[in-house]
Amino acid sequence: MKFTTTKPSKSLHLVSLGCTKNLVDSEIMLGKLKDYEITDDTTTADVIIVNTCGFIDSAKEESINTILNLHDERKEESVLVMAGCLSERYKEELQKELPEIDIFTGVGDYDKIDELVNEKRSAFTDEVFLLNEENDRVITGSSYHAYVKLSEGCNQTCSFCAIPSFKGKLHSRTLESLIKEVKNLIANGYSDFSFVSQDSSSYLRDLNINDGLERLIEEVEKIDGIKTARILYLYPSTTTLSLIEKIKNSSVFENYFDMPLQHISSDLLKIMKRGKGVEKLKELMDAMRNTPNSFVRTTFIVGHPGESQENFNELCEYVKEYGFDRANVFSYSDEEGTTAFDRVDKIPQEIIDQRAEILGNIISETTNNSLENEIGKTFEVFIDGESDEHEYLLSARKTTWAPEIDGEIYINDNELYDENNPEQLKFGQIYKVKVTELVGDKLLATVIK
Repeated sequence: MKFTTTKPSKSLHLVSLGCTKNLVDSEIMLGKLKDYEITDDTTTADVIIVNTCGFIDSAKEESINTILNLHDERKEESVLVMAGCLSERYKEELQKELPEIDIFTGVGDYDKIDELVNEKRSAFTDEVFLLNEENDRVITGSSYHAYVKLSEGCNQTCSFCAIPSFKGKLHSRTLESLIKEVKNLIANGYSDFSFVSQDSSSYLRDLNINDGLERLIEEVEKIDGIKTARILYLYPSTTTLSLIEKIKNSSVFENYFDMPLQHISSDLLKIMKRGKGVEKLKELMDAMRNTPNSFVRTTFIVGHPGESQENFNELCEYVKEYGFDRANVFSYSDEEGTTAFDRVDKIPQEIIDQRAEILGNIISETTNNSLENEIGKTFEVFIDGESDEHEYLLSARKTTWAPEIDGEIYINDNELYDENNPEQLKFGQIYKVKVTELVGDKLLATVIK
């Protein structure tokens, strides 16, 4: 008997914009549409989905530009879908202003995307979609790493952030659901995990459990097959010294501390409604830095209404003094529905731009110092594949680092990558390397045989 296989009759092109939390939602949609063949060719795709970001002005512009460009390129009978945060936040306005789009959907219907596409209808469910272990995801971008979303929504009231207005209050997944998902992912070959949410350190607080993240760490450590893990997006007022200690003592979780500070001036933190006082905040930051082999990442906002030159100078001095491993600076962006939007003490855009450039230069120096400190050190990396730089260089990532955002290491042991060599380096595996030099912003290392 002769068996033949046929390709799916329809093709899908999906663009996921914004954060890694959006990426998880995009992977859910891919899972629901797994009968479609994934294509990079936007001119032939039968269905095109853009999972949008609605966080700040630049992200909104990118989302709109992306979807309009895709409309210009697509074939006449294709279906164009606008999903995600921007679509949710401005659903009435966008449906009136963008007749080019066939289907609109927000943040509550990721698991119904197959129905919406088949019926060619729009939908905005009142409830925010909460992932569970039964949702079939198509993991993208890696054969060994996966993001795991802890919760949806946020209970914080930051002055500059509109996310709670369209994502709603905090809704944590159950610990049982998370553990089942991780076990399923391990069974499918994944061994490295990044746990994410809007406010990861508040996990389970909506269920009156204040040490939810510590409980998660304990349960994850019991699972066979996990090599490494890290937690992204801690929040100052819900992060504790106890949590830092729990991460420090974990055999699975890397000493990776990602806590967006936004500012360090006491005056500005009050205006921003950012919780803890400065002394308590610095105590947490010092505990992170004093943890052996720690890696500390953060973000800052400059030009927030009410930010004086003195406040900004204080921020710059702290960033220089602390020496963050990685940091990002955002220029303040007016967002409708936030308390900052209604303030009268706005900073001129020219000054905002100047401050962003000044702080950005300081961050470049601290990042470079962090990279230089790795020269001569020995540590473990995941080897991802061949680098884009040169066919004889392999691309790797330190196990502590988060994928894509923290950097890339070049491995120049090309002679080991030979299909006829029994010692061939395998992609997606961990190897011990020694860093030899820093070239530009890339570390070069050799595998220790």
